[in-house]
Amino acid sequence: MKKISSIDLFAGVGGMRISLSKAAKRLGLIDDCKLYSEINNYSRQTYVENFPKTKLIEDIKSVARKDIKKIIPDHDILLAGFPCQPFSRAGISARKNLKRAHGFDDKDQGDLFFNILDILNTKKPKAFILENVQNLKTYQNGKILDQILKELRINYYVPDPKILDAQDFGLAQRRKRIFIVGFLRFNGEFEFPTPTYKKTTVKEFLDLYPPRKYTISDLLWSSHKKRKIKNKKAGKGFGFRLTHPRDKATVTISARYYKDGSECLLYRGKNKNPRRLTPKEVFRLQGFPESFKFSVSDLQAYKQAGNAVPINVVEKVCIKVLKYISKTASAFKNAA
Repeated sequence: MKKISSIDLFAGVGGMRISLSKAAKRLGLIDDCKLYSEINNYSRQTYVENFPKTKLIEDIKSVARKDIKKIIPDHDILLAGFPCQPFSRAGISARKNLKRAHGFDDKDQGDLFFNILDILNTKKPKAFILENVQNLKTYQNGKILDQILKELRINYYVPDPKILDAQDFGLAQRRKRIFIVGFLRFNGEFEFPTPTYKKTTVKEFLDLYPPRKYTISDLLWSSHKKRKIKNKKAGKGFGFRLTHPRDKATVTISARYYKDGSECLLYRGKNKNPRRLTPKEVFRLQGFPESFKFSVSDLQAYKQAGNAVPINVVEKVCIKVLKYISKTASAFKNAA
């Protein structure tokens, strides 16, 4: 089988890689990931559990532009779910409260796009797939996205980005994300995948016998209800959300889950305290396979799943990208 090589930047626990691997397999290809970058120790732990033999660069910012050619391996596709916190509504709000910079002005995370750009312009892979929060489209009235596209389009054909929702691709979770793809060679207009609109319910993603520890206590349930009322009066959006197993989708799974009451809580019946989703259920709602391994604490597992990409959506995008690359290669080969 033919190999398709990739690098996996800001990899988290490997959601983009899993998606590309599944897409490649469907097309009779093998994904050959040459390198991943991830700065978080716990995320790296989970990544290694599932992909134990991949070259690592912890902090991609440590690779100077002049060293990219020798340090970053050649690859066909660059994957990057670059940090969304500087552009997300929650992240911007938190940064404003802490009087911290956001967007590109956030020098810890906001300017990491330019590290991606340096690699693209130096290594020139055949294609790239970038993922971020939908708020990137409207952040600063679209000026940041315009700047990103302007830079990418110097060397790549980049169609207009697309916002796709996980619940439209067979996952019982409302999760809208923006996707930016690009190709070194142009061969006609690229089309993003069409939603499958497969009907699902939350129940399909739940454990049959969840441990009792995930049912919240009377004290915590009372605290959540009081906090929600208080936040509503203060004009703040965060608070628990009750989801019924028969619902078509949960709210967006957040990395804040199990931290401060901003939880998706599962309805268990009248006069019964709701329960939290288990870590396995949260990963399942993100489309991760049952074989996916993690041995971190619940707190870290929730954070990792909340920061991950929706596998079903990214897989469909990857299939479209791989087909476009193949079509382009054939066209140029025939032209020669």
